[in-house]
Order: sequence, then C-alpha cells, then structure tokens
Amino acid sequence: MLNGKIALVAGATRGGGRGIATALGEAGATVYVTGRTTRAHRSEVGRAETIEETAELVTQAGGEGVAVPTDHLEPAQVHALTQRIDAEHGGLDILVNDIWGAERLFEFDSPVWEHDLANGLRLLRLALDTHLITLHHALPLLNRTPGGLLVEVTDGTAAYNAAHYRNSAFYDLAKTAVIRLAWGMAQEIGPLGGTAVALTPGWLRSENMLEIYGVTEANWREGTGSPHFCISESPLYLGRAVAALAADPDRACHNGASLSSGGLAQLYGFTDADGTRPDCWRYMAEVVDAGKAAGDEGYR
Repeated sequence: MLNGKIALVAGATRGGGRGIATALGEAGATVYVTGRTTRAHRSEVGRAETIEETAELVTQAGGEGVAVPTDHLEPAQVHALTQRIDAEHGGLDILVNDIWGAERLFEFDSPVWEHDLANGLRLLRLALDTHLITLHHALPLLNRTPGGLLVEVTDGTAAYNAAHYRNSAFYDLAKTAVIRLAWGMAQEIGPLGGTAVALTPGWLRSENMLEIYGVTEANWREGTGSPHFCISESPLYLGRAVAALAADPDRACHNGASLSSGGLAQLYGFTDADGTRPDCWRYMAEVVDAGKAAGDEGYR
C-alpha cells in the first residue's frame, strides 16, 4: 500500500507517534522516527520507551524503521535530520507532526493565574515551537513532489474544541492552535499539490494512560478509573488512520480539514487492533455530554 514511500514521524517515542509509525510500517513505508529518549539517554519526560524500540516495531510490521535522535526545539538538529533524509532518499512523502512530551507540565483544571507559569510556557514551546521548526525544515522535502501529506496531530476536533474548554488555558491553546496550523499549512502546500490535515485520536490508550488505569493493552477493559474508558482506542488505530489517508489517491479532498481516527475509520473501513471501530468523538457528544450511562454499544 505504501511501499517505496518515505515518512517522517516527528515525536514517535511512544503513544500516538509510535502507533502511527508502526501502522505506516505495516503498510510498507520507510519511516524515520524521532524523539529525545534513546537507549542511551532519557528525556525530561522520564519514561522508558525509546525511539529505537519504535523503529524496531516499524520493521517488524513490514516496513523499515530508522531511529534518529532529535530535539525538535533545536533547529540545527531538525535541519540535520532533514538533510539526512534528503541525502538518503531525495524527498519525503509523508510528514507527521506528533511532537508533544508535555504531560507532566499540564495542570488539569488549573485557572491561568494558578497554573505554574514556567510549566505552561514550556508546554506551549513543546506543542507549537517544535511543530513550526519541523515544518520550516521538512516541508521543502515534502513539497518537492506533488502529492505529499502533512498530518498535524492534536487532541479534539475543531468542532468539539470550539464548544468545549480543554481544561486549562495552556492546554486549550496548544491543541486548538495545532488545528489552525494545519489549516494554514493547507493554504500553503495545497497549491503545490500537497495535503495538510489536523488529526485527533479519541481516548488514546497510551503507555502512560494504561499505567494510570493499572492495566495493559491485553486487559484494558478492566480499568476502573472511568466508566467511559470503554470507548478508548489503541495508538495503532490512529496510525491506521494516517496510513489510510496516505494511501488514498484522492486525499486532497481533505485538505485543511480537522479529522478524527474514528471518523476516518468509518470512511476507509480500517479497524483498531481488536477489529472494532471506536468512534470516540461521537460518543463524547451523544453519551458523555448528554449525561447518559457509559457503554460503547453502537459506538464500535
């Protein structure tokens, strides 16, 4: 499906980025995976997952994974990364901006005057500056040949975020700004034959979320932290959404759109690892916001 395609997943150490990289590998792509945590060094996030592990998952899935340690706040490192991709492949077909790494900085439901200011500003740098630096250096490779795909990963659709405050000024701004950034990039790369979209997972069962709920991917339904955890999805589901978009010759019809993994699953027919199609954002509107009892029947 994506054999011969070259992808860069920026921020692929864990979570959604790892799922995206793995699914692109599953479709046969060569995937450069970046992040700050390697087997020799841990980033400020402090978790054990590494980009080398992600690259190995890509290769095991059927593609070719290439791990390149990169701090996307450092323009020189991002420039070196893109120069390497150019030298080795002469261009880029898929660019995924999934850089985040700010979980520990987010103070849930803290008003702006109580939220730690340094943490909030660092969160914005990790969420926005990293994406802009990456776009500056990587888009010339993507634009070299018409048909390139840019995916800006965020949390929440444009419609959902427009009607819901996302828990703190810093987090709300970060996740909403990425959607606008994708729309802006659509205006810039669309005339060159490219496609740019914002893409959100639903309730993602990241490594961190599984730990919080005291479960694993094998027994995640036993998590009792919230009854609505029933609608959650694996990182691979988000990855298959990206792979489906990349394989669609008519993907330009989505240029500038705010998309979700669940919505694209209905369109393209892919499933999560368990064979279901969770539709989290419809569930949020029809069950959570409506105050109904938890239950995912009819939403998978």
